[in-house]
Amino acid sequence: MDNKMQFAVLIDADNISFKYVSTIFSELDKYGFASYRRIYGNWTKGNGWKEDILLEYSIIPVQQFAYTSGKNATDMAMVIDAMDILYKGNVDGFCLVTSDSDFTRLAMRLREENMYVLGMGESKTPLALTKACNRFVHLNLIEEQNKDTLEEEKNLAGSSEKQPSENVTEIRDLETAILSMLNDTEEKLLDLATVGRRLDEKFTDFDVRNYGYTKLNVFLAESMPSVSLFKKNGHTYVRKREVLDRKKLESEIIGMIVANGGCINNLSIINEDLKKRYDSFDLKDYGYSRVSSFLRSIKKLSVSGNTVRIRGYFHDGER
Repeated sequence: MDNKMQFAVLIDADNISFKYVSTIFSELDKYGFASYRRIYGNWTKGNGWKEDILLEYSIIPVQQFAYTSGKNATDMAMVIDAMDILYKGNVDGFCLVTSDSDFTRLAMRLREENMYVLGMGESKTPLALTKACNRFVHLNLIEEQNKDTLEEEKNLAGSSEKQPSENVTEIRDLETAILSMLNDTEEKLLDLATVGRRLDEKFTDFDVRNYGYTKLNVFLAESMPSVSLFKKNGHTYVRKREVLDRKKLESEIIGMIVANGGCINNLSIINEDLKKRYDSFDLKDYGYSRVSSFLRSIKKLSVSGNTVRIRGYFHDGER
C-alpha cells in the first residue's frame, strides 16, 4: 500500500451521473487510493447522488449554491479545494471526475506542479481536457464493456465489439502510431507489452475497453489490418503485415508440390508450410477462409478431397 499513489478524488456532481460510482473507484484502484473523496454540487436540487451512495463510498458532499444565474459555482469550489489540497502536499495526484472542459486549465496547472492527473468522464468530454490529463478514463465506455463482459460470461455467446464514440482516439490513429514505432526499430518488430506501453504514453485516453475489447492482442488482431502478431519463445510480437504477391504465392505453392513429386495428399501441409515461411501469412488477405478454396482458384492445380495435384504433371498411367 505504501508504494501506491495517494489521490484527491474531486467529483463534479453537476456533470457526472451517480451510476458510474463503482467504475470510478474500481478504476482508481489501478493507480492508487483516495486520501480525499469529495463531491461538489447543489444538494438542494436532485442529482441522483443519494446519501446511501455517498456513505457507502465515504464521499464527502460539498454544498455549493448557484449564487448567480448562468454561472457554475461548482467549478469554482472544486478549483479552490484542489489548490488548497495541492499546497498541503498530502497527495501524489488528483482524480478529476468531470466531462466539463472548464477544468482543462486546472488539470494543466496541477501537472505543472508535478501532480499526476487522472481524468474521468464520459466520451463526450472535449479533447482539450482528455489531453491535459496524464490519463483519461471514459466512464461510459468502460461501464458498457463491463456489462458486456458479464453478459458474455452468462450467455457464452455474442460479440462485444462497439464503435468508439467520436471523442475517443480513432483506431486509424493508433494504427498509424504503431506503424511509426515499427519503422523506427531496426528489427521492424516490437513485443506486445512495449506496444501497449507506448500507446499509453502517446494517447492519454488509450484503453482497449473503449473499443469493446478486453485484451490488447485481440484488439490489434481484429481491428488493425496493417499489423500482424506472432509468438516466439513464449512472447507475443507485433510487426507490419506484409501481404505476399499473389503470383509469387502461387509460384511458392507450385514449387512445394513439384518438390513433393507433383502431388500433396494433405492440404494442411501447404497451409502450415506457408505460415512457417511467412509469419504474417493469412488466407483472408486473398479473400479465402479455406486452403482448399484458395488452391482451387489456382488454374494449374487440381484439388480432389484432401489431395492437390499439378494439372498434367503426370503422364497417363503414372501415380
